[in-house]
Amino acid sequence: MEDLSERTKKILYAIVQSYINYPDPVGSRVVTRRYSLGLSPATIRNIMADLEEMGFLIQPHTSAGRVPTDLGYRFYVNSLAAEDVNHSNMEILQDLYRKLEALRNNLDMLLGETTKSLSLLSHYLGVAMSPTSDLTKLKKIDLLKYTTGRIAAVLFTDEGAIKNRVLSIDQELSQKDLNRIANYLNSEFSGYSLDEIRMKLLREMSKEKVRCDTLLSRAMQICQDALSFPYGDLFVSGLSEVLDLPDFNDLRKIRELSRAIEDKHMLIKLLDKLSESEGVQVIIGSENAMDEMKRFSIVASACRQGDRPIGVVGIIGPTRMNYAKAIYIVENTVKFITDVLEKR
Repeated sequence: MEDLSERTKKILYAIVQSYINYPDPVGSRVVTRRYSLGLSPATIRNIMADLEEMGFLIQPHTSAGRVPTDLGYRFYVNSLAAEDVNHSNMEILQDLYRKLEALRNNLDMLLGETTKSLSLLSHYLGVAMSPTSDLTKLKKIDLLKYTTGRIAAVLFTDEGAIKNRVLSIDQELSQKDLNRIANYLNSEFSGYSLDEIRMKLLREMSKEKVRCDTLLSRAMQICQDALSFPYGDLFVSGLSEVLDLPDFNDLRKIRELSRAIEDKHMLIKLLDKLSESEGVQVIIGSENAMDEMKRFSIVASACRQGDRPIGVVGIIGPTRMNYAKAIYIVENTVKFITDVLEKR
């Protein structure tokens, strides 16, 4: 991309910007009319042909204008980062901030509300993932009788998240027994990360005392089952917002997006990987590892408490996305969530 002349870069930027604003193939006369580049349509047409040959543009039909490829969008996003484009319009986020402020003590509700608001602000999908269980610290566990052979485990974490699991047990326990087990687990494991608790459980369960003490053994097994959260919780909102976009006149795109949403395991893995990165990350079309996501883009960022990731929030939309607005919304939302959680 560094090999492009400044004139060529300006034309490519104008084409991508024009296509994002108006979902029609862009011709040389459109560029001339909308942007003051001081070039003739013929000159722009020749440069567009060169850009097509280099893989930045494609021509969907012989007589049509050009549209950006994923490489063209990547050039555009990198240009936004280099220019530090900023909407400087905090009004679009004020309503979101008011809603999130009221949910500071419950991370799951906070992230759920965030996805709804991100979708309404961007008209794309809002997505979020709570922290992976390895990083989450246990504050308290409650155990409740549910039905015959089943109990409910309710975990309260230090981020304010509440995790529920219904567990099958092979031996009936009274509510009194469950209370005793919960009290023991809280005294032993409160304040530890779930990963640390798992390691401690393995050590404790290997001891002779546990084998001899039936109730203690049941406590260890219940705790192990209750902590089996391999990933954080996923929140997705706004499918109806996305389907109203002209990009989704194609039923194939609708099916692909639906499959991506349904495959929560893969989507969580994608967001979990992004939690390791600093700042807003933009993954465009074919850059996605998921086959179902190769016609979509994701703009996401990790929320952090110090050096510790406490979740990921982002936006998923078509590759013809308003990247400048999406980056602005995600970046400022993450800053606000981080401030809210630090003040708790």
